[in-house]
Amino acid sequence: MPPISRFPVPELTDLPEDILARILAVQEKAGFVPNVFLVLARRPDEFRAFFAYHDALMDRPGNLSKAEREMIVVATSNANQCQYCVIAHGAILRIRAKQPLLADQVAVNYRKADISERQKAMLEFAMKVSTAAHDVGEADFEALAVHGFSQEDAWDIAAITAFFGLSNRMANVSSMRPNDEFYSMGR
Repeated sequence: MPPISRFPVPELTDLPEDILARILAVQEKAGFVPNVFLVLARRPDEFRAFFAYHDALMDRPGNLSKAEREMIVVATSNANQCQYCVIAHGAILRIRAKQPLLADQVAVNYRKADISERQKAMLEFAMKVSTAAHDVGEADFEALAVHGFSQEDAWDIAAITAFFGLSNRMANVSSMRPNDEFYSMGR
């Protein structure tokens, strides 16, 4: 099997206790350790910061459902050509939305996916943030407002998009390999 990263991956026994505890908790819940945890564990301070921000964005209460947050990740990760994030978050989206085809639809072309007009507007904004943030203007916020999104929702969409832009780039640079388990989850 090919390596999960082009960078060295630490042994679990060499990790700080808090990071090991988090990895073991994820393994207990998922049945395996997602490779992102192992790859990022090589730099403990960055691991902690990454997952603290991840959790703040993805577990935050608000007007976006957990499935909608995952839609943002899948659509923008595809635009950034991040295989790891499309596959991993596609699996999470399938589970959260309870729709086995949805992640594939969103990844390939969210405009033709079986999602609401509200969700399409959300993804239009996310894609603009991902590919042309310098062009975001008042008209983009007005388009969101038409679908009931507040300024706080717009912040959430932008922050998730921006955070996963970082994640996508690091996954691509490190040649992070998706776990085989992700491919069949939620199908």
